[in-house]
Amino acid sequence: MNWIGQLAFNRTSWLLLALSAFLLECIALYFQYQMGLEPCIMCIYQRTAVLGVLFAGLFGAINPSALWSRLLGFATWGVASIWGFLLAREHIAMQTTTDPFAFTCDIYPNFPSFMPLHEWLPHFFAATGDCGNIDWMFAGLSMPGWMEVIFALYSIAFILVILCHLIVWKKK
Repeated sequence: MNWIGQLAFNRTSWLLLALSAFLLECIALYFQYQMGLEPCIMCIYQRTAVLGVLFAGLFGAINPSALWSRLLGFATWGVASIWGFLLAREHIAMQTTTDPFAFTCDIYPNFPSFMPLHEWLPHFFAATGDCGNIDWMFAGLSMPGWMEVIFALYSIAFILVILCHLIVWKKK
């Protein structure tokens, strides 16, 4: 438990978190531009949550011995991973519902007006697909199914690391 609690004080741990999210973003771009799978609005929101995990790793890596850096990293990691998990669950519900009026999929992302990411970086944040389509499956799970698993792992890791970190920090 001490080893897990000490991970938050280690820059390499935070950089590995960022690297894992960066690799997921690269995979998403591969699916989009090499395999021709068009991202829907929910995909874009999940992509944004993965970016949150990436930034959490970078925030924590700035100065892991400083409390502000760890807190900023933890807060961003927790929000992004749990938000991403909830988005993936909602996306799965959209894909598996038999009621065509149960869910609607917006055409444009609902980013804040001061930060219209889909206009600034349309190749990364523009949604061109349909939320209800299942265009790709692996081992019986669709893309949002795998994202639910990934975000669940990020969330479990977050909870485990922060609880162990609080125990280690309390002992100091």
